[in-house]
Amino acid sequence: MLRIFRFLKPYTFNLIIVILLLFGQAMAELALPNYMSDIVNVGIQQGGVESAVPQALRASQLERLQLFLTAEERELVQAAYILPEASAPNYADFVATFPAAAEGGVYMRAALTDEEITTLGPIIGKALLAVTALETAAADPQKAAELGSQMGFDLSKLPPGTDPFSLLQHMPPQQQAQLSTLINTQFESFDSAMINQMAAAAVKNEYTALGADLQKMQTAYILRIGSSMLLLALAVAVCVILVGWLAARTGASFARDLRREIFSKVSAFSKVEFETFSTASLITRSTNDVTQMQMVVTMGMRMLFFAPIMAVGAIIRAVEKSPSMTWIIGLGVALLLLMVITIFSISLPRFKRIQALTDRLNLVTRESLSGIMVIRAFNTENFSLERFDKANTDLRDNSRFVGRVMVMLFPFMTLIMNGLSVLIIWVGSHQVAASALQVGDMMAYLQYAMQVVFSFLMISMMFIFLPRAAVSGNRINEVLSIEPVITDVKDPQHFDSQSRGLVEFRDVSFRYPNAEENVLCNVSFTAKPGETTAIIGSTGSGKSTLVNLIPRFFDVTGGAVYVDGQDVREVTQNELRDRIGYIPQRGILFSGTVESNLRFGNENANLDELESAAETAQAADFIAEMDGGMSAAISQGGTNVSGGQKQRLAIARALLKKPPIYIFDDALSALDFKTDAALRRALAQDTNKSTMIIVTQRVSTVRHAEQIVVLDDGEVAGKGTHDELLESCQTYREMVSSQLSREEVLR
Repeated sequence: MLRIFRFLKPYTFNLIIVILLLFGQAMAELALPNYMSDIVNVGIQQGGVESAVPQALRASQLERLQLFLTAEERELVQAAYILPEASAPNYADFVATFPAAAEGGVYMRAALTDEEITTLGPIIGKALLAVTALETAAADPQKAAELGSQMGFDLSKLPPGTDPFSLLQHMPPQQQAQLSTLINTQFESFDSAMINQMAAAAVKNEYTALGADLQKMQTAYILRIGSSMLLLALAVAVCVILVGWLAARTGASFARDLRREIFSKVSAFSKVEFETFSTASLITRSTNDVTQMQMVVTMGMRMLFFAPIMAVGAIIRAVEKSPSMTWIIGLGVALLLLMVITIFSISLPRFKRIQALTDRLNLVTRESLSGIMVIRAFNTENFSLERFDKANTDLRDNSRFVGRVMVMLFPFMTLIMNGLSVLIIWVGSHQVAASALQVGDMMAYLQYAMQVVFSFLMISMMFIFLPRAAVSGNRINEVLSIEPVITDVKDPQHFDSQSRGLVEFRDVSFRYPNAEENVLCNVSFTAKPGETTAIIGSTGSGKSTLVNLIPRFFDVTGGAVYVDGQDVREVTQNELRDRIGYIPQRGILFSGTVESNLRFGNENANLDELESAAETAQAADFIAEMDGGMSAAISQGGTNVSGGQKQRLAIARALLKKPPIYIFDDALSALDFKTDAALRRALAQDTNKSTMIIVTQRVSTVRHAEQIVVLDDGEVAGKGTHDELLESCQTYREMVSSQLSREEVLR
């Protein structure tokens, strides 16, 4: 199957573009749950406050914060805030957001990088929480006692109106350091995101004190994040459209190239290769099997590249959100793999049978339709119907079994998805309650888990198509990998332009592949230009096989066939067959018109040449009677003309070619004796310089030939003229006596 994908090489650029688009789509889809988490965590729960590092701080509040910081942390915080000047370019916006800043004494956050804000967030957040706790404790004796026990003194015993922060400011440096250590110890189990969320209330209180519009800030944040999500969704939609278009275009082009290669390969087959594959099988391989490969390419470009990127990315993002719940995704993936492997192992053997059963159905259908007249004549419609029904039922049962197995995939997939959702919510809610996880992060984790499941669902969908495509690919490769038995030599010889079609058989023997006995044994004769050489013999004597050796439909297994002094194996097949006008026993016509069928012999022939060839082939009369004459329609296979008319049109087609050699492979069998005689007289006049080789069982057709070769069981039983053979060949005399009366023999 992999060898088939070499036909994708011309579309490498498309594949690269698709992979890049899929990567972009995956990154966009993976970012969406993060944004959703931000809207829940920051936009809703934190009121639009993104960080514990406030954009503005009152000077008094900044002093209080520093009470709970280490010396190193104080330096970082002091460097992060500046007193704005009225001349600063952004001062007006700052005052508009925080009106209290107009009175002075309000610090503005400096232009910090994201990394600096991330570093400062936990530091300032813990200090804000400590300040808030101390403010609350000052108003609540019970909380004051609890907090005082942690700090080492009881705040509830302070005189009324005493500012606890002023008391802390006068504490010795050693006690202040211990206080900072105590604060860090209290929050060491919380991550930065949780500290930001907990400190958001303190930041909002500070903003309220500065006169900021919190509702406006929250709305602005949600709209900004929501707009980003809409842009990402739009980018995903664009990527999906472009990937779908490129995948469909590439798949269709790949299928076109594959069909063209199959047809080209089959066109080069000799009869040996055609006996390896049935016509129905070749049709199925070039249509149904190619369609399966096209579907895999189209879907593979959209899923096979996208699913792994999405699965890996979603797992990484999920682990970042909550490492402690990674086992849930691992459990889901394990269940999915177990389910897919089980279904795959059950369905694969049946997938292999589907294509073989499709071949069988096509074969039965083709035979039944081609032989419908024979079926009706012998009144065997019921037998044919039962035969078709058997092939149809076998295919139905096999397909239904595969369908039943595959239909289980989606209920189990839904069950796993819903089970994972419940498990994530149950475990996540406990972590939210323990302040170990934020609600938005739990929701994002749930989304990432679903993305992982959907990625494996896409992979499992490919598992549905890949087994059947693998079978189809192997069947196509069987055709493409066959090397024709008959090929051209590397350094071919060429015919002399003056030669006229001398055909020589020199001790020729032939045996079909895998056969035990020869069909032809030591056949030797010469067919000269300007003469008619007839090959006659009983059914199965090897007549058609003999003439099929001339155009190299088969190659001899012994001896050699020469045309104009050249071994036919030493010249190219095109050059050899260009010198031969071949008329088979069964006239083959193609859908089109009478004229288009005749032009197979010479596409540049003018109307006079067409009419002359038809006249010689005794076809002019019935062509004139057809509706449209030369433009009359010929249906597929020539079913709207009789067998004799087919043969005469086939003869006219060969005459238009005007080759030096004519081969009539029992091509006059469907003609009555009158038409046969008239045709032979016309041929004698128009082809008197060409070599005529006629295969027939009719003695009357060949009795006037310059040379008659009598075949009996693959051997030459006699050779000569009609009169000579009557005297010397017993086999010929028996044939003559069985076909002609005594008066006709002596005539």
